[in-house]
Amino acid sequence: MSDTLEQAAAELNEKLAGAGFDATAKFAIADMGAIVLDGSGARVSDEEADVTLSADADTFQQILSGDLNPTGAFMSGKLTIDGDMGVAMKLASVLA
Repeated sequence: MSDTLEQAAAELNEKLAGAGFDATAKFAIADMGAIVLDGSGARVSDEEADVTLSADADTFQQILSGDLNPTGAFMSGKLTIDGDMGVAMKLASVLA
């Protein structure tokens, strides 16, 4: 499973490149682990962050691939957010 997380972190690094994301956010993926994103990029980690976005692996993959809008996932209950909503919105615009 860590290979999946490492691959997802690499994809997130591509999306974050040059985006100027200056906060910390954590994707907590059910039954897999977590990825933390900050100004230096994305990495597999479970450290504290300004906001934690929680979803199952399928929802996370759909968001990452662009098939599911993060805001739509939140509104439909597939994605939960704990922490700074402003940071979550900033991250959603980077991933869109």
